[in-house]
Amino acid sequence: MSKITTIRGMNDLPPEEVRVWNFAEEIIQKVFNSYGYEEIRFPIVEKTELFTRSNESADIVTKEMYTFEDKGGDSISLRPEGTAGCVRAAIDNDLIRVDSPRLWYQGPMFRYERPQKGRSRQFQQSSAEVFGIRSAEIDAELIILSSRIWKELGIEGNLNLEINNLGDEKTR
Repeated sequence: MSKITTIRGMNDLPPEEVRVWNFAEEIIQKVFNSYGYEEIRFPIVEKTELFTRSNESADIVTKEMYTFEDKGGDSISLRPEGTAGCVRAAIDNDLIRVDSPRLWYQGPMFRYERPQKGRSRQFQQSSAEVFGIRSAEIDAELIILSSRIWKELGIEGNLNLEINNLGDEKTR
């Protein structure tokens, strides 16, 4: 009988690596909480439509999602990123009505892409989302928050910040 191993691009975390991850996750949680962000958790599996609705032609949707039909015939996907699930959960739980909610999350995400050094098909994502505030100040807050996390992790000298903009429906 052949040996069963992990799926290509998915990795086990032995105890010594788990300790490193726990250290990083605790710092991230501490920093997010210190800025008044509240943790939210949402499913690893979501309806595929959640990800396809905003950009059906994006590579992440057309090539990289783990999508399958469940026993009820619904198309579902392992989450490829956290923003869509966070927004859905905030709406479903009436959190958007709260005065400018600040939410954070962390957890495993999944993308079917070619595994290579530093890139796996299952990866951790930590992120913060802010609703109802349209200002440069909130953008600056998120950049400062990220910088503080990097500093507390002791990695700020090893990183370069690159800022991008997804645009809007007109410019996409």
